[in-house]
Amino acid sequence: MPRWVREKRKMPYTIPSSWQSLDVNLAHDWLTGMRGGERCLELLCEGFPDATIYTLIHNAEQISDTINRHQVQASAMNRLPWIRNHFRVLLPFFPRFVEAIKPANSDVMISTSHSVIKGLRLPADTRHICYCFTPMRYGMFYHEYFGTNPAKQLIVRPMLSRLRAWDTRVSVRVDRFIAISEHVKRRIRYFYGRESDVVYPPVDLDRCTPGRNGTHDYDLIVSALVPYKRVELAVEAYNHLGYPLKVVGTGSQHRKLRRMAGPSVEFLGWREDQEVLDLYRNCRFLIFPGEEDFGIVPLEAQACGRPVVALGRGGALESIVHGETGIHFRKQSPEDLLAGIEEAAGQTWDSDKIRKHSEKFGIQQFIDGIARNITACFE
Repeated sequence: MPRWVREKRKMPYTIPSSWQSLDVNLAHDWLTGMRGGERCLELLCEGFPDATIYTLIHNAEQISDTINRHQVQASAMNRLPWIRNHFRVLLPFFPRFVEAIKPANSDVMISTSHSVIKGLRLPADTRHICYCFTPMRYGMFYHEYFGTNPAKQLIVRPMLSRLRAWDTRVSVRVDRFIAISEHVKRRIRYFYGRESDVVYPPVDLDRCTPGRNGTHDYDLIVSALVPYKRVELAVEAYNHLGYPLKVVGTGSQHRKLRRMAGPSVEFLGWREDQEVLDLYRNCRFLIFPGEEDFGIVPLEAQACGRPVVALGRGGALESIVHGETGIHFRKQSPEDLLAGIEEAAGQTWDSDKIRKHSEKFGIQQFIDGIARNITACFE
């Protein structure tokens, strides 16, 4: 995979002047690729150019220049020569590595986390704000990663039970939680007994724009090819439908999905940002079959004026308006997905209206939400 480079943007949004007087550090679970969470971190890096970033693993070749320009302090785990591609095998030891990190004193630590980095031990005078993508998936939703094999569960479940207990215990180290959606806000309340403010992840509205005279002659998936994304539902549906489906992404299920796929399903692997943007602009529908905590991909497609057919659960209920910017199908089955596709195909879509909806989730709204929570931390 080529090295990720993101040129420093001309900021069309306003960074609060009060941030200039704050000593802020940042933390992220691991830096091994550029996905939605790392895009959020990029914006925080632009807002706090002098911040040090603390993390478990740092693979600079797969991380943007915007992040790499910062001083990055990785855990002792990062020194293991084989760790970058196999770090999850040390999952039971993540808490130990995190707690061994010694962050410098600062006014605020902002962690962006779906796993363990919010468990950092901070100096007493440092306020900790966690931008929480979800309570720790490995601990709370083990079946999504480890399946239902009884032998595997016998080994994995006790380990994850200890990890879950640690995660709940150290959640008190966070002074203020920010949830990425109302869906995640409910999870934070359930698992941690804490309230949180909702600040939606941002879509880059300057980059994601509608195209002109799109072909709209294929449907599209942009996703990691891992079990909980449920891409196999779409493969089965499009094998039956026979309509072209393009799949962008890589992951552990890549070979399995290719074996399942008929001639109408094309796997494109990893693609550069501009290529993905062109695919958004020219697709008929974006297909989103998994249950996500929020999901930035559907908003990128909507910012390009394209409707989304998504499972009616989780964050998709907050980012997609049924009948106006997309269709929610009810159950995670090929049959229900096919019904959603047929419903979408029978409707006329207003690209301008879809684009307008996405503008509620822009970068400035994200910056304003983070600023609101920093201010609240000192009240």
